[in-house]
Amino acid sequence: NISCRRMLRLCLLLRFLSEPADLLKILDFHNLPEGVTKTTGFCSHRRSTQGPDVAYKVSKDAQLSAPTKQLYPGDAFPEDFSILATVKPKKGSQSFLLSVYNEQGIQQLGLEVGRSPVFLYEDQTGKPSPEDYPLFRGVNLADGKWHRVAISVHQQTITLILDCKKKINQKLLRSPNPIIDTKGIIVFGTRILDEEVFEGDIQQLMIVADHRAAYDYCEHYSPDCEVPVPDRPQNQDPNTEDDVSSVSPLHLFNSSGAVRAPRPFPPARLPPAHHPAARRPAPEGKTPTGT
Repeated sequence: NISCRRMLRLCLLLRFLSEPADLLKILDFHNLPEGVTKTTGFCSHRRSTQGPDVAYKVSKDAQLSAPTKQLYPGDAFPEDFSILATVKPKKGSQSFLLSVYNEQGIQQLGLEVGRSPVFLYEDQTGKPSPEDYPLFRGVNLADGKWHRVAISVHQQTITLILDCKKKINQKLLRSPNPIIDTKGIIVFGTRILDEEVFEGDIQQLMIVADHRAAYDYCEHYSPDCEVPVPDRPQNQDPNTEDDVSSVSPLHLFNSSGAVRAPRPFPPARLPPAHHPAARRPAPEGKTPTGT
């Protein structure tokens, strides 16, 4: 009947909205761009599969970015969401795994990996202020081991769930109706103007438009090695998956077609000097303007 069909359409819509945005696929990892090679993932042997989990080893030569629109084409960035990552940063390193910039080149979101990592978030009103960014003291993601990192962002609370066990809650003092601009770019492994870049191994990096997904990460997305692999991205060889077509600004690509981070931004789009993205010393020849 009509009510059943409506309910079915609603369920399909909700499922579509909560499907993970697979950043490794969007950033073309499966085609092994410069600075990216295949390696063994979280599980060297997984039950009911042939061979190990597939992951990627990222060197300092990797410069990867994509338009944020590729995450949510024609749609807004979710207000509440989860960031899910299975990652093994180089021991002792400190870098941003993911950075999201708006059209003006201001960093709106950033996930740091290392010792006492910070979660950077800035909505359209400039909230929270840099001194209020959530800092996860006592956590070390760069100890040379694999970690399953799940971040849940819900209203004014952010929760880090580390390795399916440790849960840390922090305040996220953002606006009541926060907006993340999708007209800018996503940069993998660094921040514009930063010298520090991500080095290490990564198996998954996803954003899900549901803050509850973080709590199910180790069940539905990245389970223990004795559990059969779920039907989710980046647990199997991604070369078996269809390529994702994308529409990207030409300035993001080099002559070979690989996605390259636009570093530096044109002067008019650089972050202002007071912004966290410009706090650290800029690499030689990349000094911010507009101070």
